Amino acid sequence: MAKMKLLYAPSSPYVRKAMVLAMETGLDRKIETVPVTTTPIAPAAEVTARNPVSKIPALIDGTLALYDSPVICEYLDSKHRKKKLFPAKGKARWVALRQQALGDGLLDAALLARYESFLRPADKRWPQWSDGQMAKINGALDAMEKEVASLKGAPTIGHITIACALGYLDFRFADLGWRDKRRKLAAWHAKFAQRPSMKATMPPG
Repeated sequence: MAKMKLLYAPSSPYVRKAMVLAMETGLDRKIETVPVTTTPIAPAAEVTARNPVSKIPALIDGTLALYDSPVICEYLDSKHRKKKLFPAKGKARWVALRQQALGDGLLDAALLARYESFLRPADKRWPQWSDGQMAKINGALDAMEKEVASLKGAPTIGHITIACALGYLDFRFADLGWRDKRRKLAAWHAKFAQRPSMKATMPPG
């Protein structure tokens, strides 16, 4: 049987989400990662061919192409027989989906702040824009700190997304000091980050 293909960049936190879920479920052996170099201003042709908004990850399974990370993760979770990382019903499902949205929201703001400071020419940068994105990041972190009790137990897509979001802050915003006022969240992340799937998907550098 042909392997699924994941259009991939090791520094992408959204790709990391999909790969962590794949490793947690044993599906990584059925996925071929296809490295691509793509940016918002120079999208890779192979990405655009599979995802009309030119973002990674994109997953190809036979004739089916899927994007973005929430869709890919839920698709992968349907392809194994282990304990599901997307709870099927009830409050647990909605909490996990809300946590995924919270982690993705943090990442969206972090990526926009990163692009503003790294890709936009210095004379065109808008400090108020960056400040607004950082306010969103800090708001998400405060909400995560309040939710630590619900991050215990078997991992879900919510746990994975939040862990990858915090890992991205460590990767691209090392001076933020997000742990200083969020000790419970920091302790949770330190433990979750020891999972083999998290260690194996750490961004380069």
